[in-house]
Amino acid sequence: MNPETRLGDADRDRAAAELVEHYAEGRLDAEEHAERLDAIWTARVAADLEPIFADLPRSAPERPSRGRRSAGWRRVPFVPVAALLIVLSIVTHLPFWILIFFIGCGQFTHRAHARA
Repeated sequence: MNPETRLGDADRDRAAAELVEHYAEGRLDAEEHAERLDAIWTARVAADLEPIFADLPRSAPERPSRGRRSAGWRRVPFVPVAALLIVLSIVTHLPFWILIFFIGCGQFTHRAHARA
């Protein structure tokens, strides 16, 4: 991506998801994660994201595995998403933590379909 390309919401969402993975893997503490997340949401161009990830390893783009069709819904890592929902609930005083139940149900359903 050109450094001067304006960011869209989908670009910021991808960057936030990558940051959540780094937080879940213990590379960032809660305060540092919150600061960098604020910087992601205020970023205007792609170059604004570079300093946020400068000291973190960049993940390789995922490739679809052979023999499996790409589904419209992808399985999300449960622990990082649950942690993010709990942090959002604490910060905003809104019940985002309730969504953990639905994500857990989706994880269970995904495993049941994968076995069949």
